[in-house]
Amino acid sequence: MNIPHHDVKSGYLKHCQICNSKKLKTIINLGKQPLADSLLKKKIPKKKVKRFPLGLSRCLDCGLTQLNYVVSGEVVYHKKYPYRPGITKNLKDYQNQLSSNLIKQYFLNKKSLVIDIGSNDGTLLSGFKKKCKILGIEPTNTAKIARTNGINTIQDFTNEKLAKKIVNKYGKADLITATNVFAHMADLGKVLRSIEILLNDNGHFVLENHYLLDIIKDLQFDSIYHEHVRTYSLKPIIKLFSFYDLKVIKVERASRYGGNIRVHVAKNFNEKIHQSVQNTLDLEENFGLYKDFVYKKFSKDVLRSKKLLLNFIKKIKLQKMSIVGKSCPARASTLLNFYGITNKQIPYIAEQPTSLKLGHYLPVSNIPIVNSKILMKERPNYVLILAWHLWKPIVKKWKSRGLKTKFIIPLPKFKIV
Repeated sequence: MNIPHHDVKSGYLKHCQICNSKKLKTIINLGKQPLADSLLKKKIPKKKVKRFPLGLSRCLDCGLTQLNYVVSGEVVYHKKYPYRPGITKNLKDYQNQLSSNLIKQYFLNKKSLVIDIGSNDGTLLSGFKKKCKILGIEPTNTAKIARTNGINTIQDFTNEKLAKKIVNKYGKADLITATNVFAHMADLGKVLRSIEILLNDNGHFVLENHYLLDIIKDLQFDSIYHEHVRTYSLKPIIKLFSFYDLKVIKVERASRYGGNIRVHVAKNFNEKIHQSVQNTLDLEENFGLYKDFVYKKFSKDVLRSKKLLLNFIKKIKLQKMSIVGKSCPARASTLLNFYGITNKQIPYIAEQPTSLKLGHYLPVSNIPIVNSKILMKERPNYVLILAWHLWKPIVKKWKSRGLKTKFIIPLPKFKIV
C-alpha cells in the first residue's frame, strides 16, 4: 500500500512519519551536529565541517519519536560507512544467538529463504548459512566484506524494484530480518512495500531497534544521531503496520546497544497475538512513556550529565592527570559534540585493531581514532568509555590485561570504576 507520508525527503520533518499528525513536540535539541559516521581523514576546522540540525520530537497523537531534521540515506550511508558488527565479539555472539533462536522458532530449514535488510558485513546471516538459503541487502561497501566471507549480498538500498527482482530470481522469503536498521530508513514506506513483496503468505518479519523506554530510563541521549530517524516504542509500531498487510504478533526485550525492542510481524492475519504484546503496551503506559513529565525530566537530566562530566575533566586537567577515550561507536559523536569536548581535552580515542575507523578523526571535535594497543603503552590516569552501554566487558578485558587506570562511565549515572 502506498502511504505518501511514510516516505520523507531531506530537510525539516513537520509531520509524524507514521500517522501524519502535525502535533509534534520537541523533546530535546542537540544543536547542529555532523554525521556521526562521516569520519575525516585529516583534521578540518569546525567551521568547514558540514553539520545538520539534531533534535528529537514526539507525536502527541500516536506517540512516535523522530528526528526533527532528516538527512538523505544516500548521504548518511555512504560507500565508506565504517560500522561493522562482526569485529565486536559481544555483538557477534548476540547475532549468532538470534539466528539460532529464529531458526527454531519458525522451523526454518534448507529450503527456507532468509533475507536480511541492512545486512552490513553479513554477521547475522552467517548464523543462518548452514541451515537456510540466505540473501543480504546492504547499500555500503561492507557488502563486499560480506561477499568475501561467503554471504550472498546485493549492494543496494531496499526498494520495490529490487524486491521484485529478488522474488523473480530467488523466490519469496520465509523470514526477513532488519536488526538495528529499521529506525534508520527515511523511505519507510518504500521498505515496507518491499517487505510485502518479498515475504511469502506465511512468512515473518523480525525487526530490532533501540527502544524508547530504555533510552529515556537510562538517559541514552547519545543514541540520538542522524542515522536514527525514528526511535520506536511499541504503540506507534503497531499503528505503523496497521497501514500494511502485516500484523504484530510478538514482542521481546533485548540487551543490544543498551536496550532494544524486538518485534515479530506476520503476514498471516490468522496468527495468534502473543501476550507479550499487551504486556509491553501496559509497561509503556505504566512508565508514563506518552506523558510530558517523563520528557521534561529527561531533558533536565541530560544537561546535568553534561555538567558533571565537564567539571570532572576540568578538575583532573588542573591536576595534570591524563584522560583519553575508549571505543568509538556512532553515539560517541553525539555525546562529545553536545558536551563540547574536543582534542584539547581528549587527545585520542582508542579503538580495536580491526576497526575501519582507525586512522580517522571525529568531525568537529577533531579527536583522532587510534589502535587500542596504545592504552598499555601510555597507561593514562583515566579512560572515558564512550561505548558506556558495554562498560562491564570493556573494563573486565582491560583490567585482565593489567591496565591499572580508572574508567569513567558517563551515563546513565556518572561514575568512576
